[in-house]
Amino acid sequence: MKTKRAAVYTRVSTLDQHPEMQQQELVEYVKRRGWSLYKIYSDKGVSGSTESRPALNQLRSDACKRYFDTVLVWKLDRYGRSLRHLVNGIAELEARGIAFVSLRDNLDLSTPSGRLMMQLLGCMAEFERSLIQERVRAGLRHAQAKGKRLGRPPLRVLTADVVAQLRKERVRTKATFRGLATKYGISVFTAYKLCQKRS
Repeated sequence: MKTKRAAVYTRVSTLDQHPEMQQQELVEYVKRRGWSLYKIYSDKGVSGSTESRPALNQLRSDACKRYFDTVLVWKLDRYGRSLRHLVNGIAELEARGIAFVSLRDNLDLSTPSGRLMMQLLGCMAEFERSLIQERVRAGLRHAQAKGKRLGRPPLRVLTADVVAQLRKERVRTKATFRGLATKYGISVFTAYKLCQKRS
């Protein structure tokens, strides 16, 4: 039977903290389970709310190549702070057949009880998304009730006279398209297209 390969992920939020304590406990757990340690991925001085982290990105990349069978973390909040990020990250591993273990939370997603916990986390993430959407909608309704205009500002409609003036100015003063765009409140591309058109 092939020995399981485990990847250990640790994270500390500030540079004056050290991940060695997390690493020591996780490596001991790997030995107790009879697994082989593939690699330790460690992010130092990185907030858990940041979804893109150097070591975590490397772990995800290696997971795509199936370099290991299990990802081991000290606690769930080391892997992701937001429920959505956590659930998406674990689901990504699960889709590749990689188990996820959180030592301190006593969570092993390769077991039936762990998979049940994953389902519950997924439901909570969905609930969290619904709450956020409802708050956004309520905020938009409140803004509209106060008379605020939502969305992009209205496009400025240029009359034929303004377009003719814009072309003349370009020829006469050799103005840049960026300068004309700023003056007339249009994009640089629009200024270019209007100046290239022939009357």
